[in-house]
Amino acid sequence: MVREDGKRNFALREDGDEESVFSGNTPRQAALKAARRLDPASSEDAADKTKLKLREKGTDKVHIYEGWAWEEEAPDNSPDWMPEEITEANVSKQGIKHLEEE
Repeated sequence: MVREDGKRNFALREDGDEESVFSGNTPRQAALKAARRLDPASSEDAADKTKLKLREKGTDKVHIYEGWAWEEEAPDNSPDWMPEEITEANVSKQGIKHLEEE
């Protein structure tokens, strides 16, 4: 279901529960937000990949991603409020399923 600002809401599914909701213009944008909450590794190569299932609110579509997170130094031109170590994340789409298929 699309909000007035054009963003869509996606619920993170874990063992059938949907406790966290992430919003974004695309499912990938919401998946990146969810991936940043994963336990970060010391580098991208060392990061463990985790399956992320995001159900688009108002539909039966479940977007499935593989996500991973790592810590990195903040860029030189970062604002003063940003910490020196930041969490980066990436995702790879695995497909779409419908709730009755799960």
